[in-house]
Amino acid sequence: MNALNKKKMGWKQKILHEMIEYWITALYMALFFGVFSNYRRLILAHHQISYKDYGISVIKALILAKVVLVAESLRLGRGFEDKPLIVPTLYKSFIFTVCVALFNVIESMIRSFIHGIGPMEAIDKLMGRFTYELLAGGLVVFFVFIPFFAVRELRQVLGEGTISKLFFHRRSAMKSALTEQKTRQ
Repeated sequence: MNALNKKKMGWKQKILHEMIEYWITALYMALFFGVFSNYRRLILAHHQISYKDYGISVIKALILAKVVLVAESLRLGRGFEDKPLIVPTLYKSFIFTVCVALFNVIESMIRSFIHGIGPMEAIDKLMGRFTYELLAGGLVVFFVFIPFFAVRELRQVLGEGTISKLFFHRRSAMKSALTEQKTRQ
């Protein structure tokens, strides 16, 4: 949403818009983290290792959705608006993948403290986990963020609501709306 439209909105519309943004982001991340948790569970089950972190993916999605919205409101990842869309998309995907990695480190430290592990043991445990698993997770997160931020960048270029109309309205109705818009210009 551009600045001119935000100024025209009342505070109720702003709150509603932010809530919708939050829940769409949270849903996308919950689906992603849920699928990734199930993938991890199935791989570990193949090797007869149990996996119990199902609820963590939803909690992580709810927290990270808020982190993404706050970071975007702080204009994190901005500065490439005049570049081709691939540049800000990849840049934001990288920046937010780093944010997810930092969140995972904090989560791991908190878990260690909850289970009664001291600070030095928690750091040793964390460093022991810094393996191919974490690198693979980071790679997956990066590539999942690419379509997420690509759609968000397209929404900025095309205007609020255009992408949802393209995906959720019949093509014939969308074509006539686009034709009408072109004739007005």
